[in-house]
Amino acid sequence: MPADISQLSRPARAGYFCSNLVLRALIGLALLVPYRWRVPMMGWLVSRVLSPLAGGRKRIRNNLKLVMPELPKADVERLCREVPDNAGRALIELYSGRPFLERAYAAKVSGPGLAALEEARAEGRPVVFMTGHFGNYDAARAHMINRGYEIGALYRRMANPYFNEHYVRALSAVGTPMFEQGRRGMIEMVRYLKGGGLIAIVGDLHSHGGVAINFFGKPAVTSTVPAELALKHNAIMLPVYAIRQENGLDFEIVMHPPIPHTDAKTMTQDLNDGLEALVREHMGQWFWIHRRWKPWFDVGLETDRPG
Repeated sequence: MPADISQLSRPARAGYFCSNLVLRALIGLALLVPYRWRVPMMGWLVSRVLSPLAGGRKRIRNNLKLVMPELPKADVERLCREVPDNAGRALIELYSGRPFLERAYAAKVSGPGLAALEEARAEGRPVVFMTGHFGNYDAARAHMINRGYEIGALYRRMANPYFNEHYVRALSAVGTPMFEQGRRGMIEMVRYLKGGGLIAIVGDLHSHGGVAINFFGKPAVTSTVPAELALKHNAIMLPVYAIRQENGLDFEIVMHPPIPHTDAKTMTQDLNDGLEALVREHMGQWFWIHRRWKPWFDVGLETDRPG
């Protein structure tokens, strides 16, 4: 995607500019509402208004039809509401600053990964945190930073350059350093990791040049680079997720045990398996809107039919 606005055609610039204005206005208005009402309000707006207009429900239905065709229609329709609701909450939380960070800092932590992390820090060993578009992954990063861990984060540039500018500022407010996905960002991130640093990577997107690794029983093209980095630099590969709680505002940080060092493909499969198990427990908190199984739909499997 273009790294600079000047590389876009006039129609593309105009489209991105207008859509960014709408999003900025929506975010700005939401920020005027007290936090406890702001978060569910944005969830409702994204779920009931923006997602249907943008084709989000269609994508959710198609992904579920591909990997869970036996799911009852009522559950599919419920997820068509819950998934964008969680996405809307996560978006406005990122822009909310201190109120969101305080919720993240106060989150309960569970799982054996915390002890492994403390051991790695004592040894000066680098860490590759792995997470996914689940709950609110920035809550986990914020919580660990508040515990005294400096964590660098790899991020993917947004297609809309106008939105990307303030989105990256919001991400950086959670913690720095930030590394943009690409050649330069990768070089900077590897240098940081080699120095004993901790990095956080969201690893559940379709990755060009990745490997077909099973996720929900279907091959999903997944990057093995995080596992390769862990192997090369003797880093622990630690899956960490933030589960949204029943009140819709708080989180539990779940730290899985480190992925055993074997080979990059096996380690990435272990990562996918762990995330799948978690998603099955909290189906509405994973971003089913993404084209996670992109090649399946590129060959014409996408459909408008619900269920």
